[in-house]
Amino acid sequence: MLQSTKSRVGAGLLGLLVVALALWWASRPADATQASAALSSVATSAGARSLQGTVPDGLSLPSALNALPGATATGGLDYGGLKRLFDYYLSTVGEQSVDTIAQQIRTELDKTLDATRAEAAKRLLGRYLNFKGELVTLEKQFAKQPPGAKALRLRFDAMQTLRTRFFNAEEEQAMFGLEDAADRDALARLDIANNPQLSAAQKREHLAVLDAAMPKALREDREAPRAVIRLDEMAQALRAQGGSEDDVFRLRAKALDPAAATRLAEVDREEQAWKSRIAAYLAERNRVLQSLANASETERQTALDALQEAQFSASERPRLAAYTP
Repeated sequence: MLQSTKSRVGAGLLGLLVVALALWWASRPADATQASAALSSVATSAGARSLQGTVPDGLSLPSALNALPGATATGGLDYGGLKRLFDYYLSTVGEQSVDTIAQQIRTELDKTLDATRAEAAKRLLGRYLNFKGELVTLEKQFAKQPPGAKALRLRFDAMQTLRTRFFNAEEEQAMFGLEDAADRDALARLDIANNPQLSAAQKREHLAVLDAAMPKALREDREAPRAVIRLDEMAQALRAQGGSEDDVFRLRAKALDPAAATRLAEVDREEQAWKSRIAAYLAERNRVLQSLANASETERQTALDALQEAQFSASERPRLAAYTP
């Protein structure tokens, strides 16, 4: 709920299971002519529907650490911020080809950075995309192996080796450090859970040691979803007690910041608008079914399809099944 700005954070071991990469990599244009057409279409394209109403993640995080080559120490962008930017746009694979998305990223870099830093960031993007492509091949190899903790560890080690071909140690730590910490923590917990020589009490002790040693950034990353849930529960309780939306805004602004509170308020408005549309649709659906009570099933379904097409977009219509018997 919090991230209507499309922030994309590494998902630990989930990041190792990259079968989906094969799907999005397959969406790349097959030849140079197709790629050129895709790139030229960007100038007139509004971008992916799923990114509308959001802002690119990553570019608003200047840092003196991990500055890009050619950037000043005070004006550089950290590599982690650039990876978040890349992933923000790459989250739309399936809606757009990889080449189209890459051009959108380059355009964003040109708008945001000076020429030297933009060129350095584009080179990093090229390496990142090549790495993703090699990762597809790597996953295909491991997909043939039996599942289990051993396979996950081998997959993790192979991915680490692969990354050294594309990134130096500084880049790798900044771009993947949190994901790696999450992966190592998860693998260690699997080892504890699968160790038959440990009693239940000993396993709890070992897990407590891991909890204590968990890096602060990883702990905060894992706590973030629970913090969002707690904040949402507080907002609902405040409304139940008669609190206004202004009261809710102040609650969220104090817990987060005004910008995040503004985004959450917009999400609330979008959700309320969606609920209103659903209520209107269900009422009209019932009216249509009643008026066609004696019609054939084909006629009723045709009328319902027309109703859905009139009130919802193609991307919205699959969600309607959750609201109907």
